[in-house]
Amino acid sequence: MLKKTLLIAGIVTMIGCNEQDNNTQQPDTTIIIAHRGASALRPEHTLAAYQKAIDDGADFIEPDLVSTKDGVLVARHENEIGSTTNVSTLPQFAQRQTTKVIDAVNITGWFTEDFSFAELNQLKARERIPDIRPNNVKYNDQESIPSLEQIIELAEKNYKKTGKVIGLYIETKHPSYFQQLNLNLEDPLLKTLAKYQYTREIAPIYLQSFEVNNLKYMRDQLKRHQSIKNAFIIQLYAEKNSQPMDHQLSGDKTTYADMASKIGLKNVARYADGVGPSKDYIVEYKPNATTTNFVYNAHLAGLKVHPYTFRPENNFLAKQFQCRGDFKQRCETGLKQELNVFFKAGVDGVFIDDPAIGREALSEYQQTKPTAKQTTSSENINNIEVASQPSE
Repeated sequence: MLKKTLLIAGIVTMIGCNEQDNNTQQPDTTIIIAHRGASALRPEHTLAAYQKAIDDGADFIEPDLVSTKDGVLVARHENEIGSTTNVSTLPQFAQRQTTKVIDAVNITGWFTEDFSFAELNQLKARERIPDIRPNNVKYNDQESIPSLEQIIELAEKNYKKTGKVIGLYIETKHPSYFQQLNLNLEDPLLKTLAKYQYTREIAPIYLQSFEVNNLKYMRDQLKRHQSIKNAFIIQLYAEKNSQPMDHQLSGDKTTYADMASKIGLKNVARYADGVGPSKDYIVEYKPNATTTNFVYNAHLAGLKVHPYTFRPENNFLAKQFQCRGDFKQRCETGLKQELNVFFKAGVDGVFIDDPAIGREALSEYQQTKPTAKQTTSSENINNIEVASQPSE
């Protein structure tokens, strides 16, 4: 069980099932969320990637948070850091390589919870998928692993310089795993957000997870201790036949598919302000591509919808949207076409690796869009064939 602390913050919910604590509201416009920063252009989860995203027009930057052994929250997509840093090249840390079971999967590598933050500062970030993004390799070994505080300070510095408010869209990674290590992510996250005026009073904050109970815990803390003014809860959705890890640990048989039903979405709306589904919840690509009822039902429950993940390389695009070239070929026109499908489906925001393309596509769409968002089920989308997609 998560430790209760007298930390934080009342938030507003836009859902009828929740009591409202104040008058703050989620953004009404479609938002561009820089997925791990501008990760198509810089190694992900670095200050350079976040700054590039800000410069390229993102509304939000997205840090994924894991913990060090001394409880500092740092930005990595996974707590295993062998593929995203130069740790394997440093002899002083050779003995730290080990095998662990993370969410029922055996993983061999180096793990943030085995390093102090001072030790992590000796590492440098590297491109996670160099075969697909070879241009990012030139930025290897230049950036450190940033802490949550450093990311907030980056956004705050930009705000003071330009007046533009950049939101933080924060994911807690493997929360049950870290709770078992007595390194829960939620309390230090909320405490850090409450520490800074920027995250306490100015910027919109989204808190997301693939698990459920930690979201409910943060919702409870935010409602009890009203200091963070603009925080919202987002339930992420993984593969439809899989389950949230905390459900697995407790014996709860509820799957993400169950949570995506009309009743399931109403239940999610009891503790969340929005949902972050993978793209296939909204568009069924085979055999004939159609939009589903997901966006309509989510909106009916009062939930915002922010699907993941839009990427510009052929490797990640449906065949109909791909450009000539191999799997690593960037295809901006194809990505814009894919984004338009989802804009027409009525989504409220998108997670994207290249926010400049997202901003341009959204601007173009808004100049020509219908008077109302389309949320009709079974809309044909020209028999799109989908390529395999990695996890969020």
